[in-house]
Amino acid sequence: MKLAVKNLAILIGVSLPTVMFGQDPQLSQFYSNPIYTNPAFAGSATNARFVMSARSQYVGLNKNYRTGIASFDMNMAELNGGIGIIALTDIAGDGNLTSTVIGGVYSYHVALNRYVSLRAGIEANYHQRVYDFSKFKFGDQIDDRYGFVKPTNERVGQEQIGFMNFGTGLLVYSNQLYGGVAVHNLTEPNQSFYNPNASDEAFRLPRRYTFHAGGNIYLTRQRNESARSTLSPAILYMQQRNFNQLNLGLYFKKQALTTGMWFRQTTNNADAIIFLLGLKFPKFRVGYSFDATISDSRSATYGSHEVSLGFEISRKKTVRKTTRALNCPTF
Repeated sequence: MKLAVKNLAILIGVSLPTVMFGQDPQLSQFYSNPIYTNPAFAGSATNARFVMSARSQYVGLNKNYRTGIASFDMNMAELNGGIGIIALTDIAGDGNLTSTVIGGVYSYHVALNRYVSLRAGIEANYHQRVYDFSKFKFGDQIDDRYGFVKPTNERVGQEQIGFMNFGTGLLVYSNQLYGGVAVHNLTEPNQSFYNPNASDEAFRLPRRYTFHAGGNIYLTRQRNESARSTLSPAILYMQQRNFNQLNLGLYFKKQALTTGMWFRQTTNNADAIIFLLGLKFPKFRVGYSFDATISDSRSATYGSHEVSLGFEISRKKTVRKTTRALNCPTF
């Protein structure tokens, strides 16, 4: 899913062959930047972690979608949960429609019993959106001999807007099973450059609902859990207004190596097969995934590349014992 502005659809449509309306950026490696997927993930790892994700979507387009997300989170015994910060930038189209987001996250941890934990998370962030009207081309600018040389009569809206946004999520997990739900854009803020005070649904950033779940199947039984070979089936479903997306697949982990493959189905068609290769070391990990487009748009879009990097910072042993760490894939 990609972030776009409803009332700029005509402008963007002039410069892009494919437009997707009113949607948030997505990651194929949805567990590589976990607090973006669900704020309840904040502080769910044993160590503090800093992660970065970079995505180039539809590389066949001249001005494709480019997304970067960075986050940091850690467990806080004093708060009986975890805290985190997240920053995002997303650029789309010839008009350089740029979205910048920075926010904070808190999750509260509850041990339901010896084996099962629950985390509830909230997030608050600030969105800024900017576009460059001068980059767009319109029909009334065309001169029969010289091309786009005439001034346009199209109205220029605000070229920069900002607003607050909020999200929440729940996460339940044991050593072998995990699942959660999240709701982003809770207040559905106005995202219009031309009608910033309008209450119409068309001008609002719609809520994004996410459901994700998975499990760990241990293929070997070494005492050290990190040395076990593990098969981890996973599912992620997202819905945002009229757009639906389902990812089904699995990870295979053996020591430092992780591989994975998913099938992605969108509202109207089978969209892509996703392939992953990742390496995880004690304090560092790197992952690469490629979305091979299988829909009718494959000849124009080619596919999408995504890279993730992660770093872990060890905490004191007394802190590690305060909550149960979540054992789920890291890519």
